[in-house]
Amino acid sequence: MKAGRLWGVGAALALGAWVLSTRRAASYARLHPELRSPFVRFRSPPFTPGVVAVMGAMQARAKAPALPDGVTVEERRIPGPPGAPDVTVFVYRPPNLPANAAAILNIHGGGYVTGSAAAYHPQSAAYVRELGVLVVGVEYRLAPGTPFPGPLEDCYAALTWMAREAEALGLDPARIALVGDSAGGGLAAALAQLAHDQGEVTPAFQLLYYPMLDDRTALNADHAGRGEFIWRPASNVLGWTSYLGRPPHPDRAAEYAAPARRADLTGLPPAWIGVGTLDLFHEEDREYARRLQAAGVPCEYVEVPGAYHAFERFAPDSAVSRDFTNSALDALRRGLGLT
Repeated sequence: MKAGRLWGVGAALALGAWVLSTRRAASYARLHPELRSPFVRFRSPPFTPGVVAVMGAMQARAKAPALPDGVTVEERRIPGPPGAPDVTVFVYRPPNLPANAAAILNIHGGGYVTGSAAAYHPQSAAYVRELGVLVVGVEYRLAPGTPFPGPLEDCYAALTWMAREAEALGLDPARIALVGDSAGGGLAAALAQLAHDQGEVTPAFQLLYYPMLDDRTALNADHAGRGEFIWRPASNVLGWTSYLGRPPHPDRAAEYAAPARRADLTGLPPAWIGVGTLDLFHEEDREYARRLQAAGVPCEYVEVPGAYHAFERFAPDSAVSRDFTNSALDALRRGLGLT
């Protein structure tokens, strides 16, 4: 009897492994040909508290990437939200910043639980080099240590600081773009909503790479083969639970916590949203773009067939990644009046 039970457990585990491997093989076959590599054949582990802790420790010891020639960066401490610590920001400049320059507030990704602005030195510097603008990277506090609304309030503090110090920084407060990827894209979208409602600063544009917008995605049991690479459903559950301070609920979330839940999108800044069809966020991103357009907000939606989450970071030299990045840069040029 005992041996029979053990055999049954073993058979069930074997069947489960076969189902997972079959599903992953099907997802791999759907990948864009330029994005198939030995790297993505390995199943990326989901985020757990232990994984996040290890990543945080590694991040704390890591050296910030070097900047390209001609781009300078200055680390600053600015006033944080009321009753909260000061916020660290990094200010990036080109060699010759024009007067009343356009600017970018760059918000890093990491599922709301990991990542850093310092690790995004190359991306922030690339915007400086490619566009000749001033860039501010914000080191917002991370969940679960600081759940919502703390991270968003840190981003809002950075945005209002940019507007207040516009003359000293040499920027035009009417030409600030909000840029973010993944959780940073979710924060950028929420920040656009918060700024609209507060009325202190009016961002000119929002550039959202595969943004993490809707906590209800974490409640779905079937993701139609999406989320098999890089950012998986289990990671999404951890990210949202950490950020919200509780598990996602189908009927409620605090205002600005999950930008996709906002009913009225009218009056928000023009947007660019880009996502791959195998990204876990594909459906929520496509729907948010559709709703922005329906609300009269100019929104360019770029969908990349067979692309997984953050594909352009893992395969930067592929033509499909270069096209995706160039589309984003072109959108920023238009959104900031650089063309």
